[in-house]
Amino acid sequence: METRELRYFVAVAEELNFVRAAARLGIAQPPLSRAISLLERRLGVTLLERSSRGASLTEAGSVLLREARAALDAVEAAERRTRRAAQGQAGLVLVTKAGASTERLAKLLDVYEAEPDSVPLEVVLCGIAEQERMLRDGRADVALLHLPFDSTAGFDVEELWSERQVLLLPAGHPLTTREHVRLAEVNDLPGLPLPRWPRRDGTYPDGPGPQVRDNTQVLQLVSLGRACMVTPESACVHLPETIRAVPVLDAAPVTTVIAWPPHSRSRALAVLVRTATRL
Repeated sequence: METRELRYFVAVAEELNFVRAAARLGIAQPPLSRAISLLERRLGVTLLERSSRGASLTEAGSVLLREARAALDAVEAAERRTRRAAQGQAGLVLVTKAGASTERLAKLLDVYEAEPDSVPLEVVLCGIAEQERMLRDGRADVALLHLPFDSTAGFDVEELWSERQVLLLPAGHPLTTREHVRLAEVNDLPGLPLPRWPRRDGTYPDGPGPQVRDNTQVLQLVSLGRACMVTPESACVHLPETIRAVPVLDAAPVTTVIAWPPHSRSRALAVLVRTATRL
């Protein structure tokens, strides 16, 4: 399969409409339809069920969508890393979620920089769930990911630490006097809905909570008494006085891992991973 075919298929599979997919790709609709039909004939499977209202993915189509996204990310990553190598950029790019495990990250950076085989390390702070995508498409060489929220499929990983989750509430809320709460109580808090984070395609799930893109927005909404938030305990180090944290007794622990592409042969990256696991 050619990358062009995969890009065509991903556009149709995400839009579930040939006209919208063609507009997104900047091509006419008839050649797009022919390209998808040709791909189906070559594979010997039906990828999409067509109707007058649009299209829907078959089971085979769902599998190809998942694999095509991974393949296109790999191609994009190879292009980016090749350009960086040609430009003589010998450092590493570490991506991590903004506000996550700040103190542990600071310690890791200090210890790594003292290693004799270390290289310049650029730290990129991103929004929720963005670090996985940046590692897959080559914008980063290594990432700190958080289980069970991020996917580590296709990466080499080492577990670093686990921590409990807490509920962030506006100061003065009755639940802030409790030793702990349960998830069922969090989901039923009147006037304090959980925020809605964007999906991979930028759309938001349905629900009563406010649409957000970063932790700064959420913290301000919690301070104003417009939302609550469940988050790993390490994110609470520098909370303002207007917010209180209460442990969530039955929330799954969050495990932070360091992840990198399995084909990497970078000695500097190996030193960084070894340093992180030692700490």
